[in-house]
Amino acid sequence: MSKMDNLRALREARYEQDKAARTATSGGTAPAARRAAPRRPAKDAAVAPAPGARSTPAAEAACGHRAISGRTCTRPAGHAEKNHRYA
Repeated sequence: MSKMDNLRALREARYEQDKAARTATSGGTAPAARRAAPRRPAKDAAVAPAPGARSTPAAEAACGHRAISGRTCTRPAGHAEKNHRYA
């Protein structure tokens, strides 16, 4: 056997061991297709304020730039600074 045949045989043996371990730990009660995935609540992009609630002028005039982490910039809209301040 060549080196690649040996590697392929090792990979397939490892796959079979992992497969046996997964079925042993899950108990084989339900296939993965039948199990329901946990649902996340939908995010409402446009949430209307409660009637009678006052909106703050600082929140309306914020820059609003979003970071990768999901935080938004709290500097005023159109700020001259090159960087954003997240909160």
